[in-house]
Amino acid sequence: MASKLTIGLPKVYASKGNKCVPPTNDFLAGTWHVTHSTLPMWKDKRNVNITYTTLPADSSGVVKIDDLVKYQGINSEKIKSINGVDTPSAGNQGAWDWRGKGWLMIASSHWEVLGFGHTDDGNQWVVTYFAKTLFTPAGIDIYARNKEGLAQATIDDILKALKEFEVSDITSLAESVFSVLQN
Repeated sequence: MASKLTIGLPKVYASKGNKCVPPTNDFLAGTWHVTHSTLPMWKDKRNVNITYTTLPADSSGVVKIDDLVKYQGINSEKIKSINGVDTPSAGNQGAWDWRGKGWLMIASSHWEVLGFGHTDDGNQWVVTYFAKTLFTPAGIDIYARNKEGLAQATIDDILKALKEFEVSDITSLAESVFSVLQN
């Protein structure tokens, strides 16, 4: 069971109320395992994880985050990766604008933390919302610090909280969450 359940709407829906108080960069730093998602790109993948590393402040004082995603195909041993940099979204604490590195420099996306917390056994979790891009639909990911993921009761609590906003786009996403294989 979640001992702390803080869920809020993405900025796009903030006028409906209840915005999540964002986690600190220290809370986000480290490796997270994507255990549940609505994003079609993860349906045929396994062992999806994201490592956030806080970068030194740039010349204007902005602290960015290095964002490294690793994953495997369901039937593959090869580890693939996607690397980018997250820049805080101006005027929207808890939101970031991602830009790919290397050949992915042309790709960008916007993501926000909808909720985060910890379970009684010390596992941590984060719920992220990704805005629609040219390449992907809007989506939700649920991350866990532990590769084993979260208890079903915690997942149920998170999904229930998302649905209680009664915002059709968020409810629809919460109803289409699937498990991402971690092995």
